Amino acid sequence: MRLLFALLLAASPASALEIVETGRYDLNRPASLEYDPTFCGLWIANEGPEIILVTLQGDELRRFGSDLMRIKAVTLEGDNLLIADGFGAFQRMTRNGEALGDPFKVPGGWADTEGLVIDSDGQIISVEDDPERLSWLAPDGTPDRVVDTTTLSPPLFEAQGIARDPRTGHLLIVDDLEGSNSLYEFDSDGDLLGTVPLLEYGLDPEGIAIRPGSGQLFIAFDQGAEIVSFDYTPTLPEGADPLPPGADCMLF
Repeated sequence: MRLLFALLLAASPASALEIVETGRYDLNRPASLEYDPTFCGLWIANEGPEIILVTLQGDELRRFGSDLMRIKAVTLEGDNLLIADGFGAFQRMTRNGEALGDPFKVPGGWADTEGLVIDSDGQIISVEDDPERLSWLAPDGTPDRVVDTTTLSPPLFEAQGIARDPRTGHLLIVDDLEGSNSLYEFDSDGDLLGTVPLLEYGLDPEGIAIRPGSGQLFIAFDQGAEIVSFDYTPTLPEGADPLPPGADCMLF
């Protein structure tokens, strides 16, 4: 599917990434987001000692701590969670808060992790802002390849949250207020497809999550402490059929 999609993009002009705001609600310090289709909710890391699961309206469903000093980033890894503290440590946990092993560190100084997703082949994709890079890591944390995001056009200086659309493999990354306050879209190989300014929606984007079953996007803004929802259309080949729904819950 990845090869076919790449050929389609190369064969015809692509329609650009588009987002349309649909709602917003207050939520304190949401730093990293992950959509969970089992609960129809969002996992939130807020740089504190606990991780929180909330409904799409912001009502808390559960919270628990880990063996890390703080939780800076979170993603789903199969039926479980992978979290990072932003200081170089990672840990795997169940959705009920049980540790699946001791924390581990990635060799080579992967310290300032801001966001995480899991690729279709099980690799960990992370964004860091010091140094600024987009990285692919093996499941055990061994580094595979790295993109220096300051070399992009436009450059990505303060990457924070990252989300992956399982329908296309595209990566969406938010650049915070110290950078361009924008949304960046990459293809599955890490090539930049385009950007969308976010200033009209909020300041200092920190986290991002995709609900592929409904074509929704959620972005957490630090200034104003809000989560904003959007209808979301990824970059697609001109004339391409709409993407099929992804995995989702049956509650909404």
